[in-house]
Amino acid sequence: MTPLWWMVGASVGSWLVVAALPGVASDREVLFGMLAPLSGAAATWVLAVRTWASQPARLTPLMVAAFAAKLVFFGGYVTVMLAGLSLRPLPFVISFTAYFIALHLYEALCLQRLLSVRTPGL
Repeated sequence: MTPLWWMVGASVGSWLVVAALPGVASDREVLFGMLAPLSGAAATWVLAVRTWASQPARLTPLMVAAFAAKLVFFGGYVTVMLAGLSLRPLPFVISFTAYFIALHLYEALCLQRLLSVRTPGL
């Protein structure tokens, strides 16, 4: 579960740095831009690790289902954040995109490492 703590620590730490910068009034947008990608990547990582440990053959169907769920979740999240909370679009979208790419890239690299450790049935 170490990658989970790295995801959370790096995300919260980077948001704290942005929030501490003088003259930057986008800390609210950056926070909300971080929350959905972080929760999505963290949830997928926890489910993947648990599934791989107990039923490795179910990992691919799980990841496909998680992808579909994330599509719906992220679409609704962005809509609610921009329309409901009236966040400024540009800082929110930049933050959301940057965290999404960084966290899911890190998750993919960790998943690759997890799958290369042992191959079940061999």
